[in-house]
Amino acid sequence: MEQYIIKGGNPLVGEVEIGGAKNAALAILATAIMSDETVTIENLPDVCDINVMLDAIAGIGGKVDRIDAHTVKINGSMICDLSVDYEYIKKIRASYYLLGALLGKYKRAEVALPGGCDIGSRPIDLHLKGFRALGANVDIRYGLISANAERLRGTHIYLDKVSVGATINIMMAAAMAEGKTTIENAAKEPHVVDVANCLNSMGANIRGAGTDVIRISGVERLHKTEYSIIPDQIEAGTFMFAAAATRGDVTVKNVIPKHLEATTAKLLEIGCEIEELDDAVRVVASKPLHHTQVTTLPYPGFPTDMQPQMSVLLGIAEGTSTVTESIFENRFKYVDELARMGASIKVESNIAIVTGAEKYTGARVSAPDLRAGAALVIAGLAAEGITVVDDIYYIERGYEEFDRKLALLGAQIERVSTEKEILKFKLKVS
Repeated sequence: MEQYIIKGGNPLVGEVEIGGAKNAALAILATAIMSDETVTIENLPDVCDINVMLDAIAGIGGKVDRIDAHTVKINGSMICDLSVDYEYIKKIRASYYLLGALLGKYKRAEVALPGGCDIGSRPIDLHLKGFRALGANVDIRYGLISANAERLRGTHIYLDKVSVGATINIMMAAAMAEGKTTIENAAKEPHVVDVANCLNSMGANIRGAGTDVIRISGVERLHKTEYSIIPDQIEAGTFMFAAAATRGDVTVKNVIPKHLEATTAKLLEIGCEIEELDDAVRVVASKPLHHTQVTTLPYPGFPTDMQPQMSVLLGIAEGTSTVTESIFENRFKYVDELARMGASIKVESNIAIVTGAEKYTGARVSAPDLRAGAALVIAGLAAEGITVVDDIYYIERGYEEFDRKLALLGAQIERVSTEKEILKFKLKVS
């Protein structure tokens, strides 16, 4: 079993380069199969979820040519199987994007019900509502979502709730439907805009991405393109919060500062200094942190994917803070793990009441999901003593070379797999 072992107490100092956005990349990989010409995707993050998606695309007949760790060429002209029941695809939430892509192109698709981190109910009813509105028959049987249509026709779709996945999936299917589609109450996240931009570069006609009304005029075919994925705002935010927790000074490079405004605002509130550059953000934490209130909201609000990292910061800030989770009901599963390290957090319904402790102390903890795992690593970096984080496969689903990037900033962290390696690390840092 792979683990991270960390000796805390070192301020993170230096520069870190942020990779491509995982959540954008997964959807953009699905859009690539909608063309019969070769689509080149650059700035791809080299993480587990991406590799699973590429294997699934190859498994249905797509030609996948991995040029290097961050570049792939995909050709969807030879796709022969419209049923994606690949063993591993069930483990990633973004598997449902293949449904919208295949339905849009072939008017038929069958994809295994998606998995992903257990952070709460993430129903796909809005996706299916959108497909049905476009004219598809949708059914769920034997663990598979099946959708088919003689033809897809543009229509007006109102999403009852803001949903990133449903917005992207409906947008993909509507891109090759007949006529015009309007999606109201659409998600405005940066990766929704990125997927729309990629589709437009392939010849789609999508307007309004980034607002709550998206208008799509269907086209008959999509052509080849070369497209570079936006930087990952959640990876960037994680390193910004790691700098704050360790009282460090870190410049996070290759970012779009506009995408980080909600994160930056909270860091300023709790006492950090922020310097924004064209494509970088510097975080300096030279003063004691103080309490605040946080509520997760759809973009441009505070991201739910940054909530565990925020709680870790507030756990060693002066005073009492509240963290309200309005997106996923199981997002506080890390609280018991953080309590092992000395955190004082009480959860009532969807609100965590965080009373700042003087410091964290090292402990053995287990990552319950991707973002909570990263948050526990941050706690370990800020803690006194040694922390071991188990189940790091969750973290590696979304962070490329997380330990190496942290080590380059001065963290004492190693990836280990045996008790002997843990002992060796302890002897080395003692």
